[in-house]
Amino acid sequence: MNALSDNPRSKRWLLIGLALLASLLVALFVLVRQPAAPADAATPAVGAGPKPSMTVTVTRPSRDSLPIALQANGNISAWQEASVGAELAGLRLATVNVNVGDTVKRGQVLATFARETTEAESLQGRAAQMQAEAHFANAKADADRARAIQDTGALSQSQIAQYLTAEKVARAQWEAAQAAYGASRVRLANTQVKAPDDGIISARGATVGAVVGSGQELFRLVRQGRMEWRAEVTPSEVGRIKVGQQVQVTAATGLQIAGQVRAIAPTADAQTRNVLVFVDLPRHSDLKAGTFAQGSFALGQSTALTVPTQSVVVRDGHNFVFVIDAASKASQRKVVTGRRVGERVELLSGLQGEESVAVQGAGFLNEADLVKVVQ
Repeated sequence: MNALSDNPRSKRWLLIGLALLASLLVALFVLVRQPAAPADAATPAVGAGPKPSMTVTVTRPSRDSLPIALQANGNISAWQEASVGAELAGLRLATVNVNVGDTVKRGQVLATFARETTEAESLQGRAAQMQAEAHFANAKADADRARAIQDTGALSQSQIAQYLTAEKVARAQWEAAQAAYGASRVRLANTQVKAPDDGIISARGATVGAVVGSGQELFRLVRQGRMEWRAEVTPSEVGRIKVGQQVQVTAATGLQIAGQVRAIAPTADAQTRNVLVFVDLPRHSDLKAGTFAQGSFALGQSTALTVPTQSVVVRDGHNFVFVIDAASKASQRKVVTGRRVGERVELLSGLQGEESVAVQGAGFLNEADLVKVVQ
């Protein structure tokens, strides 16, 4: 029999050696099959850093000439209103020809009263005037004859004086009759209520069939259809406003219209302590008396530091801009804004004027954000 098979210890060491050899072969196989790891996965790339959070455009603040304006509030009112009333008492309104909002011309008939009574009075006055004229003509003829023969002695001085006096009395009676007839003609004409000026009817109190008293208002008329803006300014501001100055007025409807300062009140209101400035406005259908309006008085020009309106970000009730430094890092700056003209806004404080500020994308930035700047 073989010696190895007869020696149990030798057999055991042989089995251990075979097991170790198999383990080494398996490990070698695993190492050969495993792919090599990428070099950049094991070792970070040299110079790598944080990536930009977003892309923005930048600009530098510029110095621009901006208009100086004084803002004010006030009401739109009629330039002048005319009260059209009845000049006759006790007559009935026969017709009413206009309504509120109608445009009328000077002399246009707005309403008429019943004419029967005044026409009869006029005819009576005409008859009395003709009678007095005839009496004066007869008295004048007698006086002329007396004057012609006064030097002949045919008539006494007393008789001549009577003829001359009768002439004067008849003349006075004739002139009085003429005046009474003229008054009756005026009353007849007053049965037609006419517009005293061009304008727009703003109120109407006339009703067909009503018997009105003398002086009672029938219509109210906005003369020439003209409106004015009555701006309220403080005593400290009124000195900057001059007669003839241009004003941009914005009505309650959003209409923007150019006006001109016509007058400045000599006294301040006792309640508000404000001074009224009267601004003439051109005619426009959107302008309504009694409505509120805002206005801007042009006071000249001045140079200001400005940035685009997109650069200004409003957060927590404050205005900010984001300054982009040489390393493309955003820095939040609190600023105070002033006038706004078009797409530019004035910066009163917060920037020196040499920094680059974010424009597009500024509203999404935060302090210390890294950005990519594009043109």
